Amino acid sequence: MTHKEFEDYLLEFSNSWLDFPFGEGTSVYKVGHKETGEGKMFAIIEDGSKPLRVSLKCDPQLAETLRDKYESVVPGYHLNKKHWNTIICSGQLTNDEIKDLARLSYDLVAGQ
Repeated sequence: MTHKEFEDYLLEFSNSWLDFPFGEGTSVYKVGHKETGEGKMFAIIEDGSKPLRVSLKCDPQLAETLRDKYESVVPGYHLNKKHWNTIICSGQLTNDEIKDLARLSYDLVAGQ
């Protein structure tokens, strides 16, 4: 899955938008009110990463299980390690599994 393909998927979620609060090089996907700039992050992509690296919010117990099961799932880079995982999209998880985790992240953040 390419960055663009994943981005297109993320931007299909209701009230989601792309932001660059950390500057160019880090694509941050938020849910909330774009017009006011009020929103919460649910996905972060390191631009230009090969393989693609995406950070997603996760249920703490599931986050731990995924890290134990897959070497390509690590604690969230510069994020709360309890609630965020960084996924290295190297093929260990399928595109559909990564999309499911993105949906979960969105649901966790949008429901807060």
